[in-house]
Amino acid sequence: MPDTQPPGGQVTGSAPPGGSAAGDGDRAADRLLAEVLRRSGGWPVVYAVTALAGAVVELMLPSALGRAVDVLVSPGAVAGEALLSCVVLVVTVVACDAVAVLAAGAGGAQAARRLRLRVVRHVLAVGPAMSRRLPAGDLVTRLGSNAEEVGAAPEALITAVALLVPAGGSLVALALIDPWLAVAFTAGMALIGVVLRAFLDQTTAVASGYQQAQSDIASRLFDALAGARTIAAAGTEDLETRRVLRPLPRLRACGLALWRVNARAGVRAAIVVPLLECAVIGVGGLRMAAGELSAGELFAAARYAVLGAGIGSALGYLNRLGRARSAARRVQEVLDRPAPGYGGDRLPVGRAGGRLEFRDVTVRVDGTPVLRDIDLVVPGGAAMAVVGRSGSGKSLLAAVAGRLVDPDQGEVLLDGVPLRRLGREELRRAVGYAFERPVLFGGTLAEAITVGRPPDVARTAARAAAADPFIRRLPRSYGTPVDEAPMSGGERQRVGLARAFAHGGRLLVLDDATSSLDTVTEFQVARALTEELRDRTRVIVAHRAATAARADLVVWLDGGRIRGRGRHDVLWRDPGYRAVFQLDGPPGAERG
Repeated sequence: MPDTQPPGGQVTGSAPPGGSAAGDGDRAADRLLAEVLRRSGGWPVVYAVTALAGAVVELMLPSALGRAVDVLVSPGAVAGEALLSCVVLVVTVVACDAVAVLAAGAGGAQAARRLRLRVVRHVLAVGPAMSRRLPAGDLVTRLGSNAEEVGAAPEALITAVALLVPAGGSLVALALIDPWLAVAFTAGMALIGVVLRAFLDQTTAVASGYQQAQSDIASRLFDALAGARTIAAAGTEDLETRRVLRPLPRLRACGLALWRVNARAGVRAAIVVPLLECAVIGVGGLRMAAGELSAGELFAAARYAVLGAGIGSALGYLNRLGRARSAARRVQEVLDRPAPGYGGDRLPVGRAGGRLEFRDVTVRVDGTPVLRDIDLVVPGGAAMAVVGRSGSGKSLLAAVAGRLVDPDQGEVLLDGVPLRRLGREELRRAVGYAFERPVLFGGTLAEAITVGRPPDVARTAARAAAADPFIRRLPRSYGTPVDEAPMSGGERQRVGLARAFAHGGRLLVLDDATSSLDTVTEFQVARALTEELRDRTRVIVAHRAATAARADLVVWLDGGRIRGRGRHDVLWRDPGYRAVFQLDGPPGAERG
């Protein structure tokens, strides 16, 4: 088991959109989009200013072109000044567009980076409770492509708003030219608004299904990569390929649905927009025939109709905004998972520490109790072995002991202080963990062991974990980069044990942390646990009778409850206790 996920957890998918839950999800997604916009730095401001400035200049251009037309059709008029103003406006629009493209790209990248940083920090702060709720592949998708889509939301939102400026300005300009032109324009814009609103709602709903199918494929692929050796050994590549790609028809269906939504909206816009332009030009032609408009004013009116109808091009940006809303809902589900809170209490000093107490502890997974009514006291400095059949809650009890998981009921105390009330740093200095498959951090092996502790601690801890001999044989010894150190599974376990020994000042939690060690090395580690580390309390998830025999206290779990406690030799008289090792232990373990 990796040290990032204690067992006993479950994977639950997010609820499908619909009803009030979908409404709440949309509101939460909109709040996240607004927050991303506020925290995206200065680039969205630059983009907004240039986009709005470009829109305003575009509004000025039809009027300038109209004046130029009137000058050109007037006998003997000089059009130089009018044409120069048009050229200046066109150059300004091009410059604004160029700066806007730069600001949109830089702002989107920065927004996605900050959101990813925030979500990663939150995921790590929540800890194993997050991976119990969402599969690893799904989490990667939410932190990757979904965060990127949310990061693109500021550009889509600003562009959509900027498109309203030409629409609103065109309406005002047409009203100033002739009120009847404004009436025709307003009728057409109302139809376009209906098309855009329906398009945004449909896109958000369909994009949610598409993104969920992507996450399902990513989760299945992640699992397949983790078990690649098993798949190759079993020769089940074809079967596993079909399993990974099983959501592909759903992904295709959602993709086709998204395409159909885009196509329908595009067809409607393609019909409504020309009708709008024709209506304005038709009304303008009638007013010109009646002598109420000049040729230049009719030309300007036609340009304003085209400019205002450009809001129909918002379909593409609304499509991105709809996908961003759906992605934001998925990212917000991660952020909604509460991170554990920490107090400011400190552990008492001046006396032997490590007394561990479980008071009426119950832990539920998906509403079902996995650990129930655990009342237990482990004296300071004692070694407690936790045994039981698979699924009995051994690893979950170990996780609760070091507050990797909080109980749903009851309390865990270390030296009389509830774990919830300890500060984060105080808790991490007091408790050290070692797992079956440790993940090693830090640039070198020494840093992977100390992780912030003084460098001289590395050798002492490595000697206790029987890791010092093989580390010293490496060309760069403790200075060997972690990625360049050729380590077997047992050697990696020993480095993980050394890290736990270097940090667990009062309590050591070992969850199957010696399963890959050979007999001689395991004996050396066991001797260190029972002799050199007696100043600390040790909670050891044990699968071997020999490990339980060396412990001061054995806790026997069955169905999430304590079925027995005491010395190994006393519990061994119970056939049920012996059956734990006969069924789950390695050959010969029952002879303990």
